Amino acid sequence: MGGLSAVLVGLSLGTTIPGVGVQGAMALGSIIGGGVWIAIVGALRHYRGVNETISSLLMNYIAIAFMNHLVQGPLRDPEFVTKPSSAELAESVWLGTIPSTRIHYGLVYGLIACILAYFLIQRTTFGFAARTAGGNIRAARVAGLPVGKLTLVVCFLAGSCAGLAGIVEIAAVQRRLNESIVSNYGYAGILVAFVSRHNPLATVLVSVLLGGILASGGILQRSHDLPDATVLVFQGIVFLCVLFSDSLYGRFPIFQDRPERVTGGTAASV
Repeated sequence: MGGLSAVLVGLSLGTTIPGVGVQGAMALGSIIGGGVWIAIVGALRHYRGVNETISSLLMNYIAIAFMNHLVQGPLRDPEFVTKPSSAELAESVWLGTIPSTRIHYGLVYGLIACILAYFLIQRTTFGFAARTAGGNIRAARVAGLPVGKLTLVVCFLAGSCAGLAGIVEIAAVQRRLNESIVSNYGYAGILVAFVSRHNPLATVLVSVLLGGILASGGILQRSHDLPDATVLVFQGIVFLCVLFSDSLYGRFPIFQDRPERVTGGTAASV
């Protein structure tokens, strides 16, 4: 939905304003488009008690079907016959690569988003309230926190980050809207969030690790005669290990806090 919003804004503005202005408008449109889409998930969670993980995954199918309807109908470019696609964005709004690398500037956007998310969640009163509501909603209500407003705002912010990823995929990779934008990064993102323990800074390292694993499918197939699905199996094993480790965490002495003993009126660690 973020990519769709970015394409609609980009095609509407065209070259009427400088490319930087169009990029900014596309980014704003993608943030709003993705944020509003996931804010619906937050509303379902707060007002109807629908699990946000399940509802957001189901909303994906609606978003994909809606996008396919547009690129096969009103937005379709008749001159592009390879696959149903929208018209190509102007070259002035494309995202280039970081000098001396093959990496586009979307990496910079992702790093900035992770840093801002860390300070928002870990260093502000809003972040503390959001973590309280996410960890124990009953305690948050007893403390008088506006749980409904927090749910909607957090879902909007989460959706806006996904929407920003949508414009990066469009402006840096695809340059037009089509089914190729559906790359299932969100499913890998669930695993990244679990492994990083929901720490925005840790997601940087974990996503690089997982991205390397997913990108190695072709090498495994050529070098060891393994199918591409091998990396997906490995990804599932990692996910199961993470879930299993949660049940064991704290049951072994190495994971438990060491008791303190009082010696001479002062507490000392054993």
